[in-house]
Amino acid sequence: MSENLIQKRKVVLYATWRGRLLVFREPDFPEYGIQVPGGTMEAGETPEQAARREFLEETGLVAPAVMTLLGERAYGYAPPDGPERLHRRWFFHLPLDGDFAETWETLEMHPDAGGPPIRFALFWLKLPLGEALFGELDALLDNLPALETAS
Repeated sequence: MSENLIQKRKVVLYATWRGRLLVFREPDFPEYGIQVPGGTMEAGETPEQAARREFLEETGLVAPAVMTLLGERAYGYAPPDGPERLHRRWFFHLPLDGDFAETWETLEMHPDAGGPPIRFALFWLKLPLGEALFGELDALLDNLPALETAS
């Protein structure tokens, strides 16, 4: 590992509803593929506090009262244009109840890397997924409990 290593604490959120997973694409950055809500923990935040804040910021939805920590995992990568990065990730399951739109857009107003707001196009994918998520965000999907699939 490089001495220029950038380390961050992150949360990854598996919000499920009717046997589907909430995911998004960034229309202005299609190279980032399909992702799930989540983000960087702020100083002094617990993983659960960060999960609740990030869920609201990225989806416009309030996190359910009950969410389950599925586990932790490290994820390292070296982008071609910058220093190595290591993320310590906490993965949460957020089972949703109620009625939700099939698709909607939000703006991430405070991107971790700075810069202008980032558009998110949110939608639902049936579980199990037929494709991998960007950046190993699907690392603990197999830890989800059996889900209701009623429509």
